[in-house]
Amino acid sequence: MLSLLYQEGPSTKGIFRRSGSAKTFKELKEKLDSGTEVDLAHESIFVTASLFKDFLRNIPGSILSSQLCDKWVSVLEQGNNEEKIKSIQRLLEQLPRANVVLLRYIFGVLHGIEMRSEENQMNAFNLAICIAPSLLWPPVSSTPDIEGEFIKKISSLVQFLIENCCRIFGDEITSLFGEI
Repeated sequence: MLSLLYQEGPSTKGIFRRSGSAKTFKELKEKLDSGTEVDLAHESIFVTASLFKDFLRNIPGSILSSQLCDKWVSVLEQGNNEEKIKSIQRLLEQLPRANVVLLRYIFGVLHGIEMRSEENQMNAFNLAICIAPSLLWPPVSSTPDIEGEFIKKISSLVQFLIENCCRIFGDEITSLFGEI
């Protein structure tokens, strides 16, 4: 999924914002969940993006770890960008290695899309709004108002992560998938 999103996302207007066919999404999700091999190359990239966000939402405790939720949300309240980046890197060290590896690929894809935002209309802010709720959620449910505030904060964090991903994850994230 990530490879396809890396290849097609940068040239796709509204990637992660528009959803594909609900029927196709449901059929493909059932196939994937049952272990059936699926060739996503012949499907709409919007369905693939929806499937990927669904995959992220189904990671127990979220990929950024709901246990670290308060720490993630408070990162942007810290001093300058350098201090924020160091805090993020310390939080990443507390995550399971598999989460960090997947995050590097995710932000490699998001960076590639953001680099062509004039073409696809998905700058870091727009990408963050679409993907942030799939990356982190609070450990306990709350009121809609509190949830709305939380989504704003986590979206700002994800925007910062996209804008600074090379400094956070290393410059090699721009070439994890090779050339587009």
